[in-house]
Amino acid sequence: MDTARTFALGVDIGGTKVAAGLVDDGGRILFQTRVAMPARESAAAGFGAVQSAIEAVFTARPEARSGLDGIGICAPGPLDPATGVILNPPNVPCWRNFPLAAEVRRVFGFSARVDNDGNAAALAEAIWGAAVGYKNVFYATLGTGIGTGIIFDSQIYHGRTGGAAEGGHVTIDYRGPRCGCGKRGCIEALCSGTAIARRARERLTESHDVAPHSGEAKVDSLMLGLAGGKIDAVSAEIVAEAFRQGDPLAAEVLREAADFLAVWAGNIIDLLEPDVFVFGGGLAELMSGFFGRIQEQLPQWCVNQRFAEIPMVLAKYGSDAGIAGAAALCRR
Repeated sequence: MDTARTFALGVDIGGTKVAAGLVDDGGRILFQTRVAMPARESAAAGFGAVQSAIEAVFTARPEARSGLDGIGICAPGPLDPATGVILNPPNVPCWRNFPLAAEVRRVFGFSARVDNDGNAAALAEAIWGAAVGYKNVFYATLGTGIGTGIIFDSQIYHGRTGGAAEGGHVTIDYRGPRCGCGKRGCIEALCSGTAIARRARERLTESHDVAPHSGEAKVDSLMLGLAGGKIDAVSAEIVAEAFRQGDPLAAEVLREAADFLAVWAGNIIDLLEPDVFVFGGGLAELMSGFFGRIQEQLPQWCVNQRFAEIPMVLAKYGSDAGIAGAAALCRR
């Protein structure tokens, strides 16, 4: 029996690390490793980190060379998924118009595909994860930012040039805070971990007497206690922990985030009508406790009266979404 082409090698590139792993045809990660990413050095140094991570997988699992379907790569955008060229990512400034897929093919001799992390993670969830059995999938990763991916009939929807599915930059409040992308009121500027932390600090500033020049506040909130009394030290992680411990102000901040997500989800449903919403990322489990609240509000924000048939589920792949997603790019 022919046992070839039963693995894929997934590479997840970020601003500080390159993770690589061997993934079987059932989506199981058999081995993984990581190396530092010198994102602000030369293009060659950046590619050297990618090469080192891939070689570490082959060294640890030599059987992969004879059974590899290809090498998939999640990379920061902007990028061109059709050509595998990294264009001008702000988090990886060492690469400008860098032909990453071609370089990987040249060095290792295997086919290579490149896509952004939202698209790739969405594909992994569709073929191996929480969205198995659904034809059309909308995936969102809730973390420091908000990234999304759209799957139609087991295929990534890229749009005309590869720039589609930037769902994190859909504006729901044109008077809202300015997003890092330059627009106002993007869902990322309202509901990301960064936005949640900012809103918590604003609420604390409004609700407490701040000592002049010290940045300290009276510690009558669990968030402040966890932050050592320093408003500026309040992070999304602190908001989450305070909420778990029953802090009312943290709960208020997270309910507001859920309400913004309800407006956004209503727009997504009316535009795409996916079969399922899948939420991944570091904040997904926390916000899953508000899925009921979001769905209760959808009648206010959604024309489609069959919204209740669309479930909201947690992603299967957590911190491994990049490796699994990259590997999914190689699945034929």
